[in-house]
Amino acid sequence: MSSDGVLKIWGRKNSINVMKVLWACEELGLPFDRVDVGGAFGGTQEPEYLARNPNARVPTIEDKGFTLWESNVIVRYLAHTYGHPGLMPADDAARWVAEQWMDWQQTTLHPEITPLFWQLIRTEPAKQDPEKIEAARQGCIRAFAMLDERLTHNDFVAGKAFSMGDIPVGCAVYRWLNFQIERPPMKALEAWYQRLTDRPGYQTHIMNPMT
Repeated sequence: MSSDGVLKIWGRKNSINVMKVLWACEELGLPFDRVDVGGAFGGTQEPEYLARNPNARVPTIEDKGFTLWESNVIVRYLAHTYGHPGLMPADDAARWVAEQWMDWQQTTLHPEITPLFWQLIRTEPAKQDPEKIEAARQGCIRAFAMLDERLTHNDFVAGKAFSMGDIPVGCAVYRWLNFQIERPPMKALEAWYQRLTDRPGYQTHIMNPMT
């Protein structure tokens, strides 16, 4: 915990998982101190960091002496602790739907979009594998079609109101819509994306170069 009791976040700001936490903090008006860790900054294998997060990944937070890791869980914690009635839906059914889509991002979408990101963004063109790219693109299309169907009948993933459920999938959709690939039109998803781009936290923490 920082000396003034402000939430402390360990993690580089261009990590998609750190972005989730930063965006949640912005939505909640929650001040924080952030330390660059991970990627080119290193530090995740240092004993001091491992004592907080044995998983050796980012982000990690410390809040009033309480330490937590895993990005979606951190978003849930912040929504529960600081967001009533806000990021954490007040309606029980909406709350569980938000939870559902947060888990969906990790179990269904993440395994499809991550290989695409690594091939298109992190791999130099001469070494990119077209077959891997196409397999991942098709997997993303199938996954995002599910989300598009959900958003055809709802303004946000949990219903009428923005919630914590929009944060993990909202981070991923920025990548999807900015990859230089062919995508089928998904009108509901694209309209939802436009609603997200109106949010200051999305503008500040998500809409930046994919590096």
